[in-house]
Amino acid sequence: MNEQIKQIAARLKGLREVLDLTTDEVAAVCGIGTEEYMRLESGEVDIPVSVLYQISTRYKIDLSALMFGEEPHMESYFLTRKGKGVSVQRTQAYQYQSLAAGFMHRKADPFIVTVEPHKEDTPIFLNMHSGQEFNYVLKGRMLLQLGSKALILNEGDSLFFDSTRPHGMKALDGESVQFLAIIF
Repeated sequence: MNEQIKQIAARLKGLREVLDLTTDEVAAVCGIGTEEYMRLESGEVDIPVSVLYQISTRYKIDLSALMFGEEPHMESYFLTRKGKGVSVQRTQAYQYQSLAAGFMHRKADPFIVTVEPHKEDTPIFLNMHSGQEFNYVLKGRMLLQLGSKALILNEGDSLFFDSTRPHGMKALDGESVQFLAIIF
């Protein structure tokens, strides 16, 4: 599995140990079983951003610290130059580039997300997390599954939704898709 996923898993385990929590307690916060959480902490499987978001929200840890291993330091503004945001490729299919990793006490987490194409019959992985999410397609086309609804988003389309509903996306046309995702 990807080295970055192993590093995120190590940060999860370290956080749990520092806070003196059991795997059962953290799994409950994430809404998953203990065995599933332990697999995430092992670094052998992909860790959904929704799980990281739930943990960061519950334990008041910056999402950037979990994803990228860096604590934010800026209070008045944080500038991200084109292509220079801190990024993590969680799997071969998804890459997240943070646009505000260095800004402390954010009220939202903006990312440029790149999704690589899969075989047509590959199922969409659905996740959920507290809050709301805004997606704006910058390049390409994607299928966004929101609950039982399948929505096609083209370049320039956007969607604002309740992220407690199961959701996931898939690149279309055999091309990668890139979109701005803001999690509130």
